[in-house]
Amino acid sequence: MNIQIPEARSGESRALPARMQQMSRRSWIILGVAGMLILGFVVYRVFFSGAEKSQRLPPPVVVQTVAQGDMPVIEHTLGTVISNATVQLTARVQGQLLKANFTEGQAVHAGQILFQIDPGPYRAALDSALATLSAARTKADRYAKLLAQKAIAPQDADDARAAYLAAQAAAETARLNLSYTSVRSPIDGKTGPILIQPGNQVMAAAGTSSTAAAATQSTVLVVITQVEPVKISLALPQADLPRIQARLAAHDLTVAVDTHGTTGKALTAPVDFVSNAVDDKTGTIELRATFPNQNGYLIPGQLVDVGVTLDNLKGVAVVPHEAVNIGPNSRYVYLVRDGKAVMVPVDVLHDDGMTAALGTSVKPGDQVVVDGQLRVIPGKPVTIDRSAKSAR
Repeated sequence: MNIQIPEARSGESRALPARMQQMSRRSWIILGVAGMLILGFVVYRVFFSGAEKSQRLPPPVVVQTVAQGDMPVIEHTLGTVISNATVQLTARVQGQLLKANFTEGQAVHAGQILFQIDPGPYRAALDSALATLSAARTKADRYAKLLAQKAIAPQDADDARAAYLAAQAAAETARLNLSYTSVRSPIDGKTGPILIQPGNQVMAAAGTSSTAAAATQSTVLVVITQVEPVKISLALPQADLPRIQARLAAHDLTVAVDTHGTTGKALTAPVDFVSNAVDDKTGTIELRATFPNQNGYLIPGQLVDVGVTLDNLKGVAVVPHEAVNIGPNSRYVYLVRDGKAVMVPVDVLHDDGMTAALGTSVKPGDQVVVDGQLRVIPGKPVTIDRSAKSAR
């Protein structure tokens, strides 16, 4: 029995692989489109849907209740410690410097002998002047008796009297020059370094004595600076003049020096000098206050932090410094009312960098935004961040 298997048609055998390849390409295209759709959906959900959700939520802010209280108006600035007197001690006669009777940096008193110049030449000059004076006195007395007897001309008696007076003046000058060999402190103060060491020849200003006629320049021996008391000089803006004058009239204008814990408390003293003119270059006016400085804390030339109380604002609305914003036309704050942010222009009476005193546009008890203002839209709702408020 013969079984014959029919032969496949040659056309069908060639069409089968082509059909399969076409179906494979179509499947890949469908899968790729589906993948792109899924990826686009995920991107939309992650980015755009979250952004829309965040835009729908009111921005969080930190608020603080406006308080009512008193706030001092204090101007803080730098002050310079200045001495009441600074003396460059010089010799009034020239000669060899024998010794110094103090140590550098020592506190000295007025009249205290600090240096000793060789007195020998000046003592000899005094002895000579005294001898001349004695002879002139004897001659003047003798001529006075002869004039009474009309034994000499009046002119001779007058000449003898004039010579006696000249000898008397020369003796007094010699006595002064001898005293000048002991160089004394003219003030109470603190000495600086010794500028001329013993053994050197010191010069005196021209004309201070007959023996110093050739001297053209005096020699500075030491500089003495008064340190008790001292003054502090400071400058305030001319805009503060009305308050300065009002406090002066009430005898209540004081300067406080921040010692930064060195003495335990601030040093205070009343203002005892206000300049008679405003500096046209800086627009400021100078004030000075005198401090006893018994502990020597203040040193002339030192820069110190000072504060001057110019006023005391009573019963004003007080907010943190961060609550005040600067706008194009004025300063303003955001108040939270009925869950919405309200922009309120304010008049800042005083701001010390930590706290601001505001005018009547803000009332005690108002909720003022102190953080998160950049996200706030005026008139739009906001969310109060309770955790941040409690943390503050």
